[in-house]
Amino acid sequence: MKKNNRITIIITAILVVIAAVLIWNNRYLSTLQGESSDFQVWDTASVTKIYLADRKDRESLLERQENGWTLNKTYKAHPKQVEYLLTTLYKIRVKMPVSVASHDNIVKQLASQSTKVEIYQIVPRINLFDKIKLFYHEKRTKVFYVGDATMDSSGTFMLKEGADKAYIVYIPSFRGFITTRFTANPDDWRDHTIFHENMADIQSVEVDFNEDPEGSFRIDNIGKHQYKLTRLSDNQDLPYDTLKIINLMSSFSDLRFEALFTNTLPQERIDSITSSPYMHYIVVTDKDGNKQDMKTFKKLVLNGVTDMGELGEVDRDRMYALVDDGKDFVLIQNYVFDKVLHDVRYYEAGHPIQFEMGTIEVFE
Repeated sequence: MKKNNRITIIITAILVVIAAVLIWNNRYLSTLQGESSDFQVWDTASVTKIYLADRKDRESLLERQENGWTLNKTYKAHPKQVEYLLTTLYKIRVKMPVSVASHDNIVKQLASQSTKVEIYQIVPRINLFDKIKLFYHEKRTKVFYVGDATMDSSGTFMLKEGADKAYIVYIPSFRGFITTRFTANPDDWRDHTIFHENMADIQSVEVDFNEDPEGSFRIDNIGKHQYKLTRLSDNQDLPYDTLKIINLMSSFSDLRFEALFTNTLPQERIDSITSSPYMHYIVVTDKDGNKQDMKTFKKLVLNGVTDMGELGEVDRDRMYALVDDGKDFVLIQNYVFDKVLHDVRYYEAGHPIQFEMGTIEVFE
């Protein structure tokens, strides 16, 4: 009996100590953080998820995975954009509370025109003086609302969930507002990659020139740095320039679009463009049989003036494109994609190298 009482007393004492530690730990952290760190994230490496939602019913869920960040459990998130957001969370500071005279109006604005931000981190349940950390788990650590910029654009209004006081938040040594960095629009977080294949993983590349069928071709990987070049118009295998073929295959390692128009252009306009004859159709197949494709379309020039200021009907600098099996409508730059849009003649052995001042014949 005495032994049972002793065990009960020991267990009770341990529970009391743990409860006291937890209570003290929470009070200690609250006192340590204070108002100045209500919005700041000191340890961005521990962030696992960031959820953003606005009053236009737009939502973006960014989640950290082993291979990078994902968006809404479907897309790959733009790594630089996510890093930019994490840096912002680390650098933001409270400048001052909103003045009493304007406080109520600012809070009303935040209630109707703000972005809700939720931060999730891996944190310890017990943290003693930042020395002893135990029982790590994922927790929603911060919830706040991001509003518009101040009148002088030197800060941004923010309100912590459940708080009765709004603040002006800024980044030291940076003049401007940070509202746009907390966008809830999923399109702003999409990765811009169209093709991202290592040369060694590519099984075949097919390029179809709609306006020049004789220039269409297919390249098959038949061994280490060994390829087969086939002209599609007559299925004839051609001798090829090895260096040019290798340059082409390696170019698919990182090709990106400039802007995503799937959800911003009217569908009628997209349908009108994509129903017109396409210019190029590229299909890249990897060794596992996975395919990535892109179909390009002419971009007509507004008011008959191109971005270079020259008269013309077609933009020489950009094209529209359908990517990801036609799911997304994007804008691409000719400067980026010209290197993969040479016709079959360019890759034939002995093809002359073109220069602006003339032609130099290459003898094999």
